[in-house]
Amino acid sequence: MAASVGIIGASGYTGAELLRLIAAHPDLDLKLATGDSKAGTALAELYPSLAAAYPDRSFDAFSPDACDGLDLVFCGLPHGVSMGVIPDVRGRVGHIVDLGSDFRLHDAALYPEWYGADHQCPALLDEFVYGLPELFREKIAGAELIAATGCNAATAVFAFAPLLEAGIIEPVGLIADLVVGVSGAGRPPKENTTFCTVDSDVTAYGLLRHRHTPEIEQALEDRTGTPASVLFTPHLAPLNRGIIATCYGRPTKSGATTEDALAAMSAFYADEPFMVVSETSPSVKATLGANTVHLTARVDPRTGTVMAIAALDNLMKGASGMAVQCANLALGLPETTGLALVGMYP
Repeated sequence: MAASVGIIGASGYTGAELLRLIAAHPDLDLKLATGDSKAGTALAELYPSLAAAYPDRSFDAFSPDACDGLDLVFCGLPHGVSMGVIPDVRGRVGHIVDLGSDFRLHDAALYPEWYGADHQCPALLDEFVYGLPELFREKIAGAELIAATGCNAATAVFAFAPLLEAGIIEPVGLIADLVVGVSGAGRPPKENTTFCTVDSDVTAYGLLRHRHTPEIEQALEDRTGTPASVLFTPHLAPLNRGIIATCYGRPTKSGATTEDALAAMSAFYADEPFMVVSETSPSVKATLGANTVHLTARVDPRTGTVMAIAALDNLMKGASGMAVQCANLALGLPETTGLALVGMYP
């Protein structure tokens, strides 16, 4: 019997991607798809791509009561909104997977520092598990409350974690430069994401104090047991979707080679179906529509630098695909169910 699921905040890009994935998932049955600003609007009107799967369905208005008895709920709400909703939904459903950033950080004191506002329900932070399956699968399996990893953080962590765990790079002075697609900014229009602004342009943003920095550092420390410091700089590029991260660290000792770095990466992700490690430089387009991450690494003895590169689809492995992967684990389903391994090309 398929698990009954709902989406709170289904009208955004991550919600639309969840709707697409659920439509093709053999073990998930959509019962609720809220979108308060679009309540009553046909799904096919806002997203014609969903018309074949949902010809007669409209966005629902949100009410905690509407979640009663569901096996799992996805929350695709903007930052600051989930923390006001989840306390009213918890206990009505079996599992909650939050795609937002409201419950990713363990320390409530980091929210005013990095997000500019106090956390509304800090007592819940310790009850959420961090939703990055390749690093924390055992904690996610069967969990009631899951905070799915953000797309920027996931890409950087996937690149750094194997090299840190293998002791190839120092945990301090790490640098992550990302190129990010415009869909990462969400569906509502913003001055900096209009076509005329982003077309033929690349812009760095969040200089020195990007809010996803502590998430990257926390995930790396949780996995390796050693505090990490990261300088994280994303760059907005004229892509619909996709992220590529070029990450740098200092080697822990002389004599490390590219072969060492690639071997560490391959060993770390051995038997991981969604991770592709090779000597080939990763391509954002190769990940389009898939839940895969493409990775490589290099050691440059001339500059004394270790470089790791990761690419993924920000709406799939960086958001909705990751959330479905976490949901599969929470519900006891095979982890890869309903998730594509192969990207669309060209």
